[in-house]
Amino acid sequence: MPAYDDRDGKIWLDGALVAWRDAQVHVLTHGLHYASSVFEGERAYGGRIFESRRHSERLHFSAREIDFEIPWSVDRIEAAKAEVLKANDLSDAYVRAVAWRGAGPEMGVASRANPVRLAVAAWHWGNYYGDAKTKGARLDVAKWRRPAPDTAPFRAKAAGLYMIATMSKHAAEAKGCSDALMMDYRGYVAEATGANVFFVKDGEVHTPLPDCFLDGITRRTVIGMLRDRQIAVHERHVMPDELEGFEQCWLTGTAAEVTPVGEIGPYRFEVGAMARDIADAYEALVRA
Repeated sequence: MPAYDDRDGKIWLDGALVAWRDAQVHVLTHGLHYASSVFEGERAYGGRIFESRRHSERLHFSAREIDFEIPWSVDRIEAAKAEVLKANDLSDAYVRAVAWRGAGPEMGVASRANPVRLAVAAWHWGNYYGDAKTKGARLDVAKWRRPAPDTAPFRAKAAGLYMIATMSKHAAEAKGCSDALMMDYRGYVAEATGANVFFVKDGEVHTPLPDCFLDGITRRTVIGMLRDRQIAVHERHVMPDELEGFEQCWLTGTAAEVTPVGEIGPYRFEVGAMARDIADAYEALVRA
């Protein structure tokens, strides 16, 4: 695969489509040094981005959470995403919108005088976990924890919050795993590095309460699907020692979609009927 900075195509940057290789920023961009950046990951199916507007609205919300305003409206971002798909002749694609504080007159921690920039790119991206949708993903248990809610803006999809996720995923991959399960600051089960997690026991579903990590759009969609099927869903604090008693497990996220999990550390899970049904139903929903 070619590097992401060396591809044909177009990227929407600050209001206009530009050649892919020309979509660049200066090395003294504030967002590069201080993580003053927020983003969205989205998927288009058959030319339609699933929950597109909710993603654009969350991008604005995330920016406000880390103290900047995006100078392009939700409607303009929606139009930009459509322009990018059309310009790159993409129907099924991953879409990335990102906003950040750019290079400007300030290079300290404070940066109110620096311009806010926005880009939208799209590319083909297959299954995030390879063949895990049939075999079940293999997860490590991360040593890094999700921070307390009074130490980071956890409701924002902010770039800085993914530093420990990257470190945890690298450690997991070094062990031959696809991802890592992270605990929160109290020791409760939280999420994977970029996906929410669900467990099944005795026909009911248990998922960690998102009181210190992102409440994903795919997570909310799947909870709605389960409740439509009259399946009990318990959003609660989950202790690590409960993993031994769960029968099935899956991850949810825009990139992950619905991916069954076969093992987490020493614990094993069946790629069972409920996990397969929800994965298939989600696939049907996003393509409806």
